Amino acid sequence: MKQSTELMDFFKALLKKERLSSQGEIVEALQQAGFHNINQSKVSRMLSKSGAVRTRNAKREMVYCLPAELGIPTTTSPLKNLVLDIDHNDSLIVIRTSPGAAQLIARLLDSIGKAEGILGTIAGDDTIFITPTNSKKINNTLNVIKQLFE
Repeated sequence: MKQSTELMDFFKALLKKERLSSQGEIVEALQQAGFHNINQSKVSRMLSKSGAVRTRNAKREMVYCLPAELGIPTTTSPLKNLVLDIDHNDSLIVIRTSPGAAQLIARLLDSIGKAEGILGTIAGDDTIFITPTNSKKINNTLNVIKQLFE
């Protein structure tokens, strides 16, 4: 069996190709490359550990890929282009994204965390629910988020 660093390197290289649409396909590709002690649950843990998300590739196919980076978006960042709408009520902030982008954006927001007023996020395919740390200060949290994406 090949070493774990070699496994992670090969795993990341596979995901960068943006062709694998299921965990089963990833298992098969890793096994064909000589990593024989791989199963779906190990792949699931590797996906989670690496921050991989399912999103649409250039051919509009749903595939697993690695986020480019989880830093604060800049004016040239494609992350800004993925956020379509930001709205809120007295207790919750909702972000609508391009299809497949919600998990990537939510991961970024979770990394910002409590210091900026974000208690946690729940992400679907194209919608993120954000719970602020303090609902009385939801406008402050909303402003932090809007500065990132608008």
